[in-house]
Amino acid sequence: MKPRQRRLLFVALAVAGVALAAVMVTRALQSNLTYYYTPTQVANHEAPQGRLFRVGGLVKKGSLTRKDNVGVEFTVTDLHTDLAIHYQGILPDLFKEEGGAVVRGRLDGSGRFVAEEVMAKHDASYVPPEVAATLKQTTPGATPP
Repeated sequence: MKPRQRRLLFVALAVAGVALAAVMVTRALQSNLTYYYTPTQVANHEAPQGRLFRVGGLVKKGSLTRKDNVGVEFTVTDLHTDLAIHYQGILPDLFKEEGGAVVRGRLDGSGRFVAEEVMAKHDASYVPPEVAATLKQTTPGATPP
């Protein structure tokens, strides 16, 4: 093999290696992405069935019920649509009704949202950015708690 052909082969292999690495990184990132949806978007079937995503809003007053030692159900609202959440686990200490929450989970086969993680706001002035934007969109003039 001539030196020129060797260099061309080396360059071609390097380009192929970089392309393969880019494809692998892109696939790894896509499998770990968790998109955010509002309760209205979930009700309009815009959220994926069977895939992880986040949904957030305010915990509706009077909606928190305990099913057993660690099972809870509550409703998250964007002040336009309500979404029932089923969660098996210990809620964060700062989780409360009428407070902001973002939950990560998936819709099961029956369309029920089953949460894997519940995140609550950490002080009186904080509302997750996604929740604040949602509240501004769905209710003009509303101020999040």
